[in-house]
Amino acid sequence: MGAEGHADGTVGKALDVLDMVASHGHPVRFSDLLAEADYPKATLYRLLQTLTHQGMLALDPDTGTYALGVRLVRLAHAAWSQSSLAPIARPYLDELAAKTGETIHLAQMDLGQVLYVDKRNAARPVEMFAQAGKVGPAYCTGVGKAMLAYLPAEALEAALARQSFHRFTPHTLASRAALLEELQAIRQRGHAWDREEHEAGIICCAVPILSRQGRVMGALSVTSTTARTTLEELGAQAPMIKDIAAKIAAEAESWRFPEQV
Repeated sequence: MGAEGHADGTVGKALDVLDMVASHGHPVRFSDLLAEADYPKATLYRLLQTLTHQGMLALDPDTGTYALGVRLVRLAHAAWSQSSLAPIARPYLDELAAKTGETIHLAQMDLGQVLYVDKRNAARPVEMFAQAGKVGPAYCTGVGKAMLAYLPAEALEAALARQSFHRFTPHTLASRAALLEELQAIRQRGHAWDREEHEAGIICCAVPILSRQGRVMGALSVTSTTARTTLEELGAQAPMIKDIAAKIAAEAESWRFPEQV
């Protein structure tokens, strides 16, 4: 669909622009946004003005660059407190990190992708992509596949349509058919693997966090490296990870979380 025919109208366009600014990771000039946007110059300028006036973006008059605004910080904090599993899961992540000595990730689904909402570093930290606040692919991460495997059919179809199936490593599941076969195996064994599918040398064992009705609330993983351990050794910890995930789910039952897939 063209920019002028955005299904969600002006609000959808404004959110697209926020996403564009955020994706740069640093203040960005109007010319750079215009080069990548589908919107005409006048439309983009009007959207940027509105977002700036509303405090969603900040314009630096000296450099002429746009950055995310302080108002977003307040909204992000409210979302983290009200819609994220992180506040509930905090003590359980601490417990799992202490027991395993490995990196712990807590994630939720965000429009078919993985949103990392909290993390505990390993006793011997390892540099990796996943950080709290980052969005990653669902089809090639342990937490992503753990959540995809338990989505109802309609939600799964919507999530699959949003996967790029880019091959990050030789181990990446780079097709819909391969992913669907893997999701069936995950449902049978109850946990998911990351077999160096997103980053070379990074492996994990992940489990879904499910409500009593089977609704996907999020996912939890223990992550390590091939230099430090093996998939078999991580798999031996699956019962403990499932137990922690069940505790998080039980405490979160009275909360209501967004179901964006």
